[in-house]
Amino acid sequence: MILLACLQPLTKADVGPRPHGVEKKADTKISSLLGYWQPQPGLLMADFWPDRWDMMQSVAGLAKRAGSVTSGALVAAALLLPACAQAQAQNGLSNLFGGIFSGSNPAPAQAPPGPGGAQTGAQPWSGEDGASGHPLMTAAAIREAAGNFNNCVAGMWPDAARRGITQENFQSFTAGLAPDLRIMDLMDSQPEFTKSIWDYLDILVNDNRLAKGREVLAKYKAQFDATERATGVDRYIIASIWGIESNYSTQMGDRSVLQSTATLACIGRRQAYFKDEFLSALEILNRGDLRPEQMRGSWAGAFGPTQFMPTAFKRFAVDGDGDGRRDVVDNPTDLIASTANNLKKDGWQAGQTWGFEVVVPQGFNYMQADRAKAMPIAQWEKLGLKRPTGQPFPHPAEKAYLLAPAGAQGPGFLMLQNYRVIMKYNPAEAYALAIGHFADRLRGGAPFVQPWPRQERELSRTERLELQQLLAQRGFYKGTPDGQFGGQTREALRNFQASIGVPADGFASSDVLERLRGR
Repeated sequence: MILLACLQPLTKADVGPRPHGVEKKADTKISSLLGYWQPQPGLLMADFWPDRWDMMQSVAGLAKRAGSVTSGALVAAALLLPACAQAQAQNGLSNLFGGIFSGSNPAPAQAPPGPGGAQTGAQPWSGEDGASGHPLMTAAAIREAAGNFNNCVAGMWPDAARRGITQENFQSFTAGLAPDLRIMDLMDSQPEFTKSIWDYLDILVNDNRLAKGREVLAKYKAQFDATERATGVDRYIIASIWGIESNYSTQMGDRSVLQSTATLACIGRRQAYFKDEFLSALEILNRGDLRPEQMRGSWAGAFGPTQFMPTAFKRFAVDGDGDGRRDVVDNPTDLIASTANNLKKDGWQAGQTWGFEVVVPQGFNYMQADRAKAMPIAQWEKLGLKRPTGQPFPHPAEKAYLLAPAGAQGPGFLMLQNYRVIMKYNPAEAYALAIGHFADRLRGGAPFVQPWPRQERELSRTERLELQQLLAQRGFYKGTPDGQFGGQTREALRNFQASIGVPADGFASSDVLERLRGR
């Protein structure tokens, strides 16, 4: 389900820490769109995903929602994914940016008709080396691997047979497959501009989507009732994921999952990961849960209204209505039950919310705003944190950690276990915050109370790279500067801020960059 980080989901596969289903899941719908946007520094936890974003850097997510990101998903992915290519890469917005990757030596991808044929009129591959610099992403390596594509696919038959796929079905489902080389550009895209978390929330949590969500909750009330009783998973969270990942099934992506995963299994830098996704897609078809035409989604292979990667489908999809099929694409009962099952197995705590907006007092030590520093809410209260409405916290003994996505200038949030569960669906902070907030709004809750620092200018990728380089020169940053902000960059930034006597909130503002420049 995974969708946002790919902003490079952010298919889930494309997002940062693997998207729901990549390495759990891959890119997700949002990831496509997100693939061109990037959230405020620190919102994408690139360090949370080792190589995936490295893929939607992933794609969570964003493998799951990759190429053709859903509208909501696309947005989320774009905002949340660094390199887009993880698991649930959450799809449709990508075509808005079709001209971004055109290069001087176009080498059109093959697009013969057939079960896995390329999309008609699809944007061709740029013919250029990938931005990651990976040896398997050079133009020469891509062309060589593409020339061996048919042999590569045929060579996966023994593995398919071991998974119980019949030879007849293997030949039928792989007939006519051709590589979609445009995916190589999407996998290695390097977004120049970032998207702030407040812009991200504005895009994903809007009146139109809320109205549609309430219609969906009413239309499928019986299914939500049954699923909530069986799993304990909040219906509003399920409806929120559905809305943000695919704008309620209206934007799920239109790339063939078989073609996308086969392409990535044979070409590029993440072949081992996507080989498992490709074979899992074949298993789904072999079992008869879905038909090939139903398995269309992001460039990273995420499909369906809540953007499942094939491997995530295998782990979490359930037959909600007992008809013998697990149809998470066109059967609302299976879709709702499967999405809930995913969250339940990831540790969802029934009857608990995801977190609370809090007012952080002046002079607060933001070095404590760390996912690893969870403590009882009562202890946070002793440090001066309170809800902006003045309401008491319902369960002061619950453990939470502090998230300050806009630093000392914006609202704080105490995050509970269920927020961590949403992060497993798509490991991008902005995505998980949007899901939780959207769910609260569907439930009848109000917008966030405290203002965001909308006057702040987002740093470009060039400026983010410079910031990391300057932090490294001063001995604060130990990683390799890449323009992608994750936990390591945020920690380095906090240490620098503490050294100059300003709030160590890890927020990469233009002012901090100027201070690093010595101006």
